Order: sequence, then C-alpha cells, then structure tokens
Amino acid sequence: MTDLDSSAGAEPLQVATTHKNTDFDALASVFAATILYPGAVVVLPKSINPNVRAFLSIHKDLFPFSRFDEVPLDRVERLIVVDVNRWSRLGRIKTLKHRKDLEIVLWDHHAGDGDIDAAWRCQEEMGANITLMMRRLKAENRPISPIQATLFLAGLYEDTGHLTFPSCRAEDAYAAAFLLENQADLNIMNSFLRPAYGEKQKNVLFKMLQKAGRTHINGYSVSFNKVDVKGHVDSLALVVRMYRDIVNVDAAFGIFALKERGHCMVIGRSAASGLDVGGIMRSLGGGGHPGAGSAMLKNADPDDVEDRIRSLIQGNQQASVQIHDLMSFPVFTVAPDATMQEVANVLREKGCTGLPVVDDGRLVGMISRRDFSKVKRENQLSAPVKAFMSTNVKTIEPGMSPMAAARLMVKHDVGRLPVIEDSRIIGIVTRSDAMLYFYDLMPE
Repeated sequence: MTDLDSSAGAEPLQVATTHKNTDFDALASVFAATILYPGAVVVLPKSINPNVRAFLSIHKDLFPFSRFDEVPLDRVERLIVVDVNRWSRLGRIKTLKHRKDLEIVLWDHHAGDGDIDAAWRCQEEMGANITLMMRRLKAENRPISPIQATLFLAGLYEDTGHLTFPSCRAEDAYAAAFLLENQADLNIMNSFLRPAYGEKQKNVLFKMLQKAGRTHINGYSVSFNKVDVKGHVDSLALVVRMYRDIVNVDAAFGIFALKERGHCMVIGRSAASGLDVGGIMRSLGGGGHPGAGSAMLKNADPDDVEDRIRSLIQGNQQASVQIHDLMSFPVFTVAPDATMQEVANVLREKGCTGLPVVDDGRLVGMISRRDFSKVKRENQLSAPVKAFMSTNVKTIEPGMSPMAAARLMVKHDVGRLPVIEDSRIIGIVTRSDAMLYFYDLMPE
C-alpha cells in the first residue's frame, strides 16, 4: 500500500478507482490508468475477489494501492473511474460524488447509461475494459513491462472467458496478441485465474442442484435458484456458472439471501446472445455484461427478485419501475408533540388517512385514522400524538419494487410505507399507489 502523506506532500491528487468486488479486468484497468495518467494513485474498494487478493498479496510491491481511509479527499482533483459507470457500485470513494470541483474521467466497456457525470469518457461495448485502455496505450506507444502485460491479459481473459464469451470483440483478440508479444506470462496468469472452489462452494452448488428447475420465458430456457447463505462465501459467480452448465439452460440466476445482512445477492449467467444479463442487473441497480452480471439488493424478498427478473426477460418495461417512481413527495409530517386534535385537522385538510411522525428529521412513528379509536375521551384530543402513534413502523427503500411494497403492506396490514434513504424520509407510498401500478393506471 502507498503512503500518500509522505510521498505526495501537499500536491493535488488524481485517484484511479473501480467497482466493489474488484475482478482482474478492473484491477488491470486501474493500473493501466497509472500509465496513462502518470502520478495517479490506485484506490481499491474493501471488497476484492479472492483470486485478485491472492495476486496482490504476492505482487503488492509491483502494484501498490491505497485504501479509502488513506486518501486525503480534500486533495483529490481528478477521479479516474474504470470498468463501471454507476456511483452505487463504487466503494466509499463515492463520497466524492457531490464535489463540484472534481474532474472525472471514465473508462467503461458496459452498455447503458450510468449516473457518473464525467468530463471525459471512453464508453464502448467491448469484451474487456482493459481492451479499451490498451487501444490508447498502443496509440501513445506507452511501454509495458512483462508483469504489467501479464496482469492486463489476465483481466482480458477473465472478462472474455479466454475469448469465448459472446461479448468478445475482434479488438479483444488483437489486444491479447499484443500483450503476448509484450511477454505476458501465461503460467503466472493461469495460476491466478483459477477462482477458489472449496467446501463452501460445493455445499452451495449441491443445494442448488437439489432443487434445480427450469422454465421457458420469451423463448429462453431459464433456471432460478434461491439459496440462503450464512456467513461469507467467495466465488458464488463460479457456482452459478457451473450450475448453468450442469442444468444446461440458456440462463441461470442465483438469488442468494444473505440472512445476517438482510440483503439479496443476485448473480446471473447467460449463454444466449439475445438474453442480456447485464441489462437485467442494471435494472436491479447492479451491472455486468450481456453474459454475466450481478446486483446487491437491500432488504429484498427473493420471490420478489425472481418476479422482477422474469418480467424483465419477458420485456415488461414496468418491471424496472421502483418505489421512487411511485412515491408521493414532499411528505406531510407531524411532530411527536403535536396534539391529536391538530393531527385530526391535518388529516381532514389533506384528505389522507395517515401521517409519519418525525422528530428532527428522523422518523419516530406513524399516526393513522385507525389510531383515533384509542381516543376514548374528548380531553385526550389535547394529548400529544406520541402517546397514540405506532412506533413499529414498516419502511421501504426507494430502489425497491412495487411488488415488495405490496407484500409488506399485506404482511403487516399497513396502508402506507415511508420511503427512507440515508435515514431520512424522502417520500411515502400508499396502498392506493400500489393498486394504481398493478392495475396499469400509471401515467405515461
């Protein structure tokens, strides 16, 4: 790792970074950036693929990098983002998102618009991101050492399946030949391209095969498999790829419920050129390529995730509709010290059946018409709302689906869900909003 304070003084910094769960293509691309942008410091996310971590543990003197906590953010004037075009897929470096004086340079080989507003970008569909950067390195006659060529070829081979994935382009093959001409070592590369496959991975694959099934959607044979995962399991992407090969379907989706975190990790693999897994994952907030992709969904129900993927394969554009598309805002709220009479007046004036109770911007409860059944005497109308409000409030995040909202409402018998982002209430979705969606009454 690098010591930024001692090596860079007080000079402005340029940082090269990439997506979480860093793979070899991402690693190759950030270090290619240090050649194209001399002086750039590589900052890697906390989560790195196991085979990449093994490579770095041996080659850390040749490929130095820093962690987020080691970067003096106030000195960063240029951010070079590679192999990703969405802020949500970066590590903690995404806190620079709102810096107005930050110059952003982007290199990405994925299709689809992201939300990173770059001053300069090279975004073009290609088998591997490093291929795009090799184009510039060759054009500028930048020298490449044998170990750099080895890393770059590892990234290219990993993302193209050794030049066999449908996303592979002729330029990927030309770039591979160029790297071999520059003495890329196939022995070193192949030893690190083998992903970890041990007892944990075997157990997950066995669970998947025990309940393997297939269905036909829009002309494709597809298999969905939902598995509860305890603890940390590396190389789930390898498990899904092996599962797809064994079950012999056009596409397979592993939906892994991470019980301890309350999240779902979704990994897809496709061998059909017309079934774009990366596009499906982007609709879920993740990313990837036509043949491979993944997404991490917070507080997601595995059944809901499967429903959304099915709809996306069927070409149902509403499947990408999220709660932030349905919610109402701004939200009418009341303070916990407001009287029940004041709440009654607001409910009557606004024509709504319930209101969030907010204290200093924080959601502390919900008051609804139903709670007025607790008011037995007229003088209780002068009591504060906090004495009658419900405190066990069910909430939802803006990136969740209408189906997830409907399930929560049915399960907990509630008519409205506050929409929470960064611990703040940004909207509210009601039972009426959900019904308008499901009966296809949404405005164009």
